[in-house]
Amino acid sequence: MKALPSSLITFALLLIQLSSASGGKILVFPLDGSHWINMKVLIEELHAKGHEVTVVRPSDSWYIGEKSPLYTSVTIPSPGGLEEHFEAFTSRQLEFRLQGRHASFWSKIWNLFQMKRLSISQFSKLHKGMSEVVVQMFEDERLMQSFHEAKYDVVLTDPGVGVGAMLARRLQVPLVFNVRWTIQGEAHFLLAPSPLSYIPFTATELTDKMTFPQRIKNVLRYNLAMYIMSSIAEPHYKPIVKKYFGPDVDYSTFFLDAEIWLMRNDFVFEFPRPTMPNIIYMGGFQCKPSKPLPADLEEFVQSSGDHGVIMMTLGTLVGKLPQDVAEEIAAAFAQLPQKVVWRYLGQRPANLGNNTLLVNWLPQKDLLGHPKMRVFVTHGGTNGVQEAIYHGVPVVGLPLFFDQPDNLSRIRAKGGAVIVDIAELDRHIFADALKTALYNPFYKENMQRLSRLNRDQPMKPLDQAVFWIEYVIRHKGARHLQTQSTKMSWFVYNCIDVIAALLAVVLLVTFTCISIVRLLWKIILDGKKVKHE
Repeated sequence: MKALPSSLITFALLLIQLSSASGGKILVFPLDGSHWINMKVLIEELHAKGHEVTVVRPSDSWYIGEKSPLYTSVTIPSPGGLEEHFEAFTSRQLEFRLQGRHASFWSKIWNLFQMKRLSISQFSKLHKGMSEVVVQMFEDERLMQSFHEAKYDVVLTDPGVGVGAMLARRLQVPLVFNVRWTIQGEAHFLLAPSPLSYIPFTATELTDKMTFPQRIKNVLRYNLAMYIMSSIAEPHYKPIVKKYFGPDVDYSTFFLDAEIWLMRNDFVFEFPRPTMPNIIYMGGFQCKPSKPLPADLEEFVQSSGDHGVIMMTLGTLVGKLPQDVAEEIAAAFAQLPQKVVWRYLGQRPANLGNNTLLVNWLPQKDLLGHPKMRVFVTHGGTNGVQEAIYHGVPVVGLPLFFDQPDNLSRIRAKGGAVIVDIAELDRHIFADALKTALYNPFYKENMQRLSRLNRDQPMKPLDQAVFWIEYVIRHKGARHLQTQSTKMSWFVYNCIDVIAALLAVVLLVTFTCISIVRLLWKIILDGKKVKHE
């Protein structure tokens, strides 16, 4: 009998090993909307690696499909109206921003106050709805029994809401976060040391180089925001924690339970700052090399010649603008020799130029990677900004709400963006911003430098994210990476007790020395008095 070549035997053994290997069982509680886009990228890769994924979705989800080849879904009743709430919220936020056009100082302050009040109300409704979801799950004995019987290896969740962390604690399953924001703000501020002297707080639009007045602003905004965020979330989650986990359990500890924090940014985008060993940076993990464009879109792009193409989109939540604003944007585009691809769902502007193509949808990643792409006009969502960095495309920013102003201010600080206040936008201001980003080589050079830094990594961010999820599965957690600081009170963490003890010792020694000197002085005086007598 003829012997098989050694290479065939090795290949056969590898196939046997692969077929016998079983993936982990992963329970996912995502956050809907644009956050789901990020989570889906992870799920696709986990599915491709052979893991069994189960996704818990609300019945009124507008992004998370009930049927998918990537995962098994568990649909739970929802309070309803989440999509409508956010659509109404974004419309009102935009309305308040635009009311600031040519307004007086006090009118702008009043509009800002109205926007903040609307944000607080909206996020309070979100957390109220999510707390009701927790109760529905925990009270459904059949559902919870099925979760226990499934014996999941890890819970993967977005801590923008508190449900996933509570579910992991209830099931006693290791927890991994796909995170940039928690219910208490930017994730670093909950977990890592964050000196306010050089770490700008969210929404301040500051850099790590702050003047004294800016540091005052940073400290005040931090303390005010932390108080507001606690007042938004605590009333909804605290009663649930007390009911299902005990009266002595602090709800904030649920977020500190996470074994691994997969952070959706990196130090190409972020300013240098202290971090923790269980924070894994995966900024731009959703980015991929561009694919060919659809034939009709490719033809339009190629027709731009050497001038190239501008792309504009304001994200999934903002498909249209007030007509007067859209007319100004269209008029600015019409002044340029570049071709423009604009995702816009509103009424067609009357002065739309022949160089501008309106579309209901566009392949953002593929357009950004096209050789003829020149400038990206964006609202400043995390995904879009990171994709612009990955492909090295200069940005003209029109920040609207949430983290968008902060994201764009970081790119501007690194020399890659021109920012326009939509409340002050007209065709001249917008055209000047576009021409600056198009013709000043400073912006393109800086974005290409950021792109080189972003790509120069020993391991792709997506592969790193999957590795650490599998790491938690293999080792049934990663407790050795968790810091003890999360279990300390602020009193102990800041060594107030040590300072008080040392101060007490110093005072005691000082008092003793003074007492001894006084006693000796008295003895000397008494001795002199006796001798004199």
